[in-house]
Amino acid sequence: MFTPQGPTLRELAVQALSSTMRGYDLLAPKFDLTPYRTPDRVLAAVADAVRPLGPFGSGLDVCCGTGAGAEVLRGLCRERVTGVDFSAGMLDVARAAHTGDGTGPAMDWVRADALALPFAQAFDLALSFGAFGHFLPEERPVLFGQVHAALRPGGLFAFPVGAPPAVGSGAYWSLMGFDLAMRARNALWRPPFVMYYRTFPLAGVVDDLVVTGFTVRLLPLEEFGRRPDGSPRVRLVVAARGQHEARG
Repeated sequence: MFTPQGPTLRELAVQALSSTMRGYDLLAPKFDLTPYRTPDRVLAAVADAVRPLGPFGSGLDVCCGTGAGAEVLRGLCRERVTGVDFSAGMLDVARAAHTGDGTGPAMDWVRADALALPFAQAFDLALSFGAFGHFLPEERPVLFGQVHAALRPGGLFAFPVGAPPAVGSGAYWSLMGFDLAMRARNALWRPPFVMYYRTFPLAGVVDDLVVTGFTVRLLPLEEFGRRPDGSPRVRLVVAARGQHEARG
């Protein structure tokens, strides 16, 4: 829920009528006071699931926002952590909030579009939290290809994916209503603000990762329980770049 210290209704309206980048520049100072920030419970669960898959030297937080994922990487990587985002405002907040204490890996922040990452075989681990709704389905192969290129052979790309809400449930209608409203907004108003909740289905995501060159496995995050049919409520997607892929 929004807190009194979070963005006002007017501020949210201005953000929603801006471009995606400008909207996040405006929201950045209060972003961590909104429900949009990834909950600490999710961050901790991902850290616990990824840690046994290491060790890791360098890590990349893809679409890092205000740096919550980069903080997870600080606890997983020995040498360096890099956060990348296209919003200068979000990076300013991340830079101020996550300076490091001199005892962990070095931290740096790079402004770049995730569809054109300025890295080549530089990282052992890439994480991403809560950003995939900003990419249209046809953009996923490019996004995954950019992360693949940024990883060293044997590197991992990991991110959580929640199970879709049951058809007909309140959450189902809420997410559908949001996406329909966003499609109407983008059809009637420019510049577009890209944010959808129902455009990242697990099966399609896995297919796109495999086509990109990743080997994929799914790990249940048992902290979040299971659905009535026994399937996990939240899975961690772990996509590995091949160990023997040639270096550029």
